[in-house]
Amino acid sequence: MQEKRYPLPPFNMETALQKVQAAEDAWNTKDPEKVCLAYTEDTEWRNRTEFINGREQVKQFLKSKWEKELDYKLKKELWGFKENRMAVRFEYEWHDAAGQWYRSYGNELWEFDENGLMRKRFASINDLAINESDRYL
Repeated sequence: MQEKRYPLPPFNMETALQKVQAAEDAWNTKDPEKVCLAYTEDTEWRNRTEFINGREQVKQFLKSKWEKELDYKLKKELWGFKENRMAVRFEYEWHDAAGQWYRSYGNELWEFDENGLMRKRFASINDLAINESDRYL
C-alpha cells in the first residue's frame, strides 16, 4: 500500500496552508527520522549548494544540520500554490557551537506527488549573524 501524507494535491488555500504548517511543525521537532517521511523515496533536493537525492540522504542531511544548527526554531509562510506545487518563504534562528546566533532567510519551491509526499524541494538560503538579544523566534 502506498503511503499518503495529507492533505493531498491539488491544493486549495486551506489545504496549502495546512501543508505548510505541517512542514513547519515537523521541522521544529528536529527529528530526522520523522521529517524524512514527508518526502518520496526518490526525492530531489537542492539546499543551498548541496544536491540531495533520496529519503535516506535527506535523513542524513537533516541529522548533520541539526547537530550544527543548535536551538533551531523555524517559521514558514505560504507565498503561492498551484495544483501540486508551492512557493514558501521561511526564516529560522539557530546558534553554532561557539554561541554565535544566526537568522537564516530563504525561499523554497516544493512539488508533491499524488500521495502528498514531497518529491522536489529547491531551497535558496542566506544566513545573517545576529546578537542573541535580536532573536524573535
